[in-house]
Amino acid sequence: MVFSDSKSRSRKKMAIITSFYKDETYGLLGPQMAATIIQDNTPYDCIVIAVTREDDKASVKKALADYFGKERPVIGFSALSGSDDLFSLARELKREGAITILAGPQANVDFIGEKGWQNHPHRFKGLSENFNFGLHGPAEQVIPLLNNLDGNDRAKIPGLLYVDQDGTVIQNTPQDWDEKFLNKVYWDNLYLLKKDGIDRLDIRTGQVLQHIGCPYAARTRSIEIDYPASMISRRAERITLQLKGCSFCDVAKDKGFHGRLDTESVISQIRCLPEAPGGRKIPFELINENPLPNLVDLIRAVKKAGIGISQVNLTLRADWFIAGVQGLRETLRLADELGFFVLLSSIGFESFDDLILRNLNKGVSVEQNLQAIRLMRQLKEEFPHRIGYSNKEGAIHGFIHPTAWDTKETESNIQKTIYLYSLQNDILPPHSTPLIIHHASGLGHWIREIERREGCWFKRYGSIIGWWEEPHQL
Repeated sequence: MVFSDSKSRSRKKMAIITSFYKDETYGLLGPQMAATIIQDNTPYDCIVIAVTREDDKASVKKALADYFGKERPVIGFSALSGSDDLFSLARELKREGAITILAGPQANVDFIGEKGWQNHPHRFKGLSENFNFGLHGPAEQVIPLLNNLDGNDRAKIPGLLYVDQDGTVIQNTPQDWDEKFLNKVYWDNLYLLKKDGIDRLDIRTGQVLQHIGCPYAARTRSIEIDYPASMISRRAERITLQLKGCSFCDVAKDKGFHGRLDTESVISQIRCLPEAPGGRKIPFELINENPLPNLVDLIRAVKKAGIGISQVNLTLRADWFIAGVQGLRETLRLADELGFFVLLSSIGFESFDDLILRNLNKGVSVEQNLQAIRLMRQLKEEFPHRIGYSNKEGAIHGFIHPTAWDTKETESNIQKTIYLYSLQNDILPPHSTPLIIHHASGLGHWIREIERREGCWFKRYGSIIGWWEEPHQL
């Protein structure tokens, strides 16, 4: 097995555990950037260990024991994707004497627990017993904690969550994002579990941060959401919610929208990316929900900096793609000159039925989704060697199914659209994504209101609400 080299024998060790998909080769910007911040600003060397659902928990614990040796383990957990296995692993490690820290998206609400759980035993009770600390917000907030891990100044650490002597969860106000911590990433600190321990992952696709959060979540909208289709007797009723972003998205509510990084910071991140064969940077996803208005300016800055890039992957909304298509054409003409590829890697279509799109609060219609598809196909004809968008080219577009509002009518609408526009040939992913309702998402509030009105409860699977099952009566 291989571990990161220590700068000094006196340095301590830390690991960040995160969820991962089997047989993939992508990097993990959030955890890897956090590990970079820890490496450069604390007494700890820090690596990221990516754990798949297929990995045996005992093997993870053995790898951690090998890594830490006689040292007391200090282990962060980030982007766990609601995995009960990783939640229980953290609990075991804490009981065995490790310091465990829950960070990443939804760290605060997952540490505290679902709203009202104290009075409703079926609700998610939170993870304060599984972790010594939670950390909500920018990763650099962990610096004062790690620099004085046994200190008594927890109240002064921004973004920190912990349980006081009375058993009360304390949550400190997080600090704002500081751009000076967002311009550097070590891409050689990600490890996977192997038969004899852990080994470094050869990353083939990275990420570059340009937007913090989602502009669609920048303002609150009043939205009416239908009852689940299974509750036929009350289908005429709707529930009004105040939402930021899509109703199923817990990340948008968690992060809101904090704006765009300056070009120098983005260029600095691109410089950090590993090189592919031939000397160009590996393909990278540009993390920006609305990248097209300023994409050509970024590429010109990349050219001016003398950086060779191979491929830029874009994730964006259908309506913003339509609005920015002329800027994309200008970028593709520059791609012809510089010799790189643009992959529209994920457009958030989510559904091809207007009722479902409304309940998801996507802010787009089926017609806008189809207009975006027509434009993507047209761009492929205009720039066949510079742009990709299809499932055969590696794109995985958003398609949420099943949902809580599926009926014979919605199924008929979706299947008719798929057939008429041949979506199965280039748009649909190999597998749809079932609707996932995290307890802190907009739809989490929707479920709790249904429970209140109907005197029922839905089963919880950790931090996820089992909307697909028949509710139990109170």
